[in-house]
Amino acid sequence: MSHSNQPIVVFGATGQQGGSVAKALLKAGWPVIAVVREPASAKSAALRDAGVELVQGSYSDTDAIRTAMRGAYGVFSVQQSAPSGEVSDEEEVRAGIMIADLAVACGIAHLVYSSGGAVRETPTGMSHFDTKMRIEAHIRALPIRATIVRPAAFIDMLVMPGFGLDRGQFNFFMRPDQSMQLLAVEDIGKFVEPVFADPVRFGGQTFEIASDSVTGNELEALFSQAAGRPIVYARFADDVLKESAFLARLTALMDDGLLAGNADLATLQDINPAMMSVREWLAGAGREPFLKALEAAGSWDYDRG
Repeated sequence: MSHSNQPIVVFGATGQQGGSVAKALLKAGWPVIAVVREPASAKSAALRDAGVELVQGSYSDTDAIRTAMRGAYGVFSVQQSAPSGEVSDEEEVRAGIMIADLAVACGIAHLVYSSGGAVRETPTGMSHFDTKMRIEAHIRALPIRATIVRPAAFIDMLVMPGFGLDRGQFNFFMRPDQSMQLLAVEDIGKFVEPVFADPVRFGGQTFEIASDSVTGNELEALFSQAAGRPIVYARFADDVLKESAFLARLTALMDDGLLAGNADLATLQDINPAMMSVREWLAGAGREPFLKALEAAGSWDYDRG
């Protein structure tokens, strides 16, 4: 495997994916540069304290991005998407394309783009995934070594409000006997760092990343054990799906096999032997947020994106 003393530029380093990648890169000895909007924020300060070089700028600040990329070896690119409520679909696509184009212009040796697990080379009919399809297509046409990772749904999202844990139940996309691949956010960087470290193996590749696969029935058992009381699993009710076009489309993608996930877990375990299962997440990093979710009533705005 190769290793470079040149830095990796990480976008989204104050968020989930970029934060996971920055942490893994630092642990492996890579210099890391992060493009941040607010260098004085608590999250930016934590990055600086960990050894990350900060460059102030936004996704539209080409001068700041060029400054960050100058002399860098690689770039990890991830963008906010429309469901965040902060950007439009077109803004996401523009940012993804612009970062890729600047990586070429700045002589970056290896670009890693984080897409989405349900993305394919043809449209899914959901803008949340089809924006990423457009960015992927642009990257593949560029004269740069690039790797595209497609993360599965995050294990961490299971404890978001609105799925029913506070009512002793859990509602999600799969049928009770249907399996779905999930990914611990902590593992994202543990897959991405080896990609940068072995460009010959991973350059030009597109692959899904996940860290576990569970059925609805298995989630019921895991959540019940973690809660110390019964948590009943059920797929979203038909009336809920009728009221939410967003949920209905995602559930349809689950049945089509796209949202269910097709990652090669055996190969991924070779890349990251310590990848985290749902059980391990519930016993570790997820323990506190899970217990909070059991007590926190709330709703999630499903009709986003």
